[in-house]
Amino acid sequence: MAAGTQTGSQRFLTMTLGNEIFAIDIFSVREILDYTDITRIPQTPEFMRGVVNVRGNAVPVVDLKMKFGLGRVEQTLNTRIVIVEIKRDDTVSIMGALADSVKEVLELEMDRIDPPPRMGAAVRTDFIRGIGKHGDRFILILEVEKVFSSEEIQDISQVLGEASQDDTSLPRQEGPDEAFLR
Repeated sequence: MAAGTQTGSQRFLTMTLGNEIFAIDIFSVREILDYTDITRIPQTPEFMRGVVNVRGNAVPVVDLKMKFGLGRVEQTLNTRIVIVEIKRDDTVSIMGALADSVKEVLELEMDRIDPPPRMGAAVRTDFIRGIGKHGDRFILILEVEKVFSSEEIQDISQVLGEASQDDTSLPRQEGPDEAFLR
């Protein structure tokens, strides 16, 4: 994304992974869950923490902190699982993103988002859509489709057979999470 080529604003959900602030496009977020028991699936990558039960469906959960090489998300009162939708072709995959905390929904001006850095980022630069500026802080904006497109994640989705869902199989929850997202 080239700075200055797009105008307007976009909304992002911000979350923390260690001392870093990350953001994902609000339209990718289905809901936000308090930390719950995660069932480990054998022979999966370490960053694939397992699955959680979301209204009767097994949803894979990725520890974003581990995936990005920043350590491991430890359970606290602030730990959240962000349920995201990843659209690929004609299917929608549902994944959980484990984060240290969820902060807020921000509206960022598109001209305040710079392209990802070429070197020195805490995460692989292909995972980063851009770097947003909000006040005196920088926010790493994630490219959800790339974060959740590795072969390991696709393999676990096939093992579960339940991660690829159409929009009617896992209805969007109404309630406090929806109010938070508006």
